[in-house]
Amino acid sequence: MPGLATYSDVDHIVGSFVKLSSELFAETCQHILTHLQGQTKGVDTVAISTRFQRAGVQHDQEAVREIIRFLLLTFRSAGKNNLSGDDLVSRLEEGSTNWTKAALEVVHGLWSNQGSLVHAHQEAQAMLSVSQLVDMQWKLGTAVSSDTCRSLNSPYVTLLLKFADTSGEISQRSFELTIPQFQNFYQQFKEMAVVLETI
Repeated sequence: MPGLATYSDVDHIVGSFVKLSSELFAETCQHILTHLQGQTKGVDTVAISTRFQRAGVQHDQEAVREIIRFLLLTFRSAGKNNLSGDDLVSRLEEGSTNWTKAALEVVHGLWSNQGSLVHAHQEAQAMLSVSQLVDMQWKLGTAVSSDTCRSLNSPYVTLLLKFADTSGEISQRSFELTIPQFQNFYQQFKEMAVVLETI
């Protein structure tokens, strides 16, 4: 399956989650599919880990993260390639011999029902291709002097904005604003937040 080659030991990862009960595995896959359909902002690794522990499955936090990353990559790749449930199961079987029939049935059933929704959401994201603001840092400073003025003493704000594009790559932009420019920028952000809350 495309993308699965990034995992050095696919058999080990598959072996760690095929030990889960069908219900617990289906619940984990459902969390991921819900996220990939755009219905949640992310996959809560801590909640899934807690659910595993309550069910008596002993996986450390890193093992749970690996399972989630693997399933995210698998379902994203299947959505990108618009695979059917049968095609997805075939590719998973090619990638590892550790899959159990029950786990493959769970994947087939969930993907057959929800794969088209994941694909549609990915298509919509690709068309919109809007970056998401991940982090914003600011620093207040004072310009003491410049080439043209010996005693400048002018306050300014340096902003560092980090954005994640639709592929997940993070980029950053920094710029300086005067205090009135920063106040205007802040006011515009407040107005955008109010508008976004109504959507």
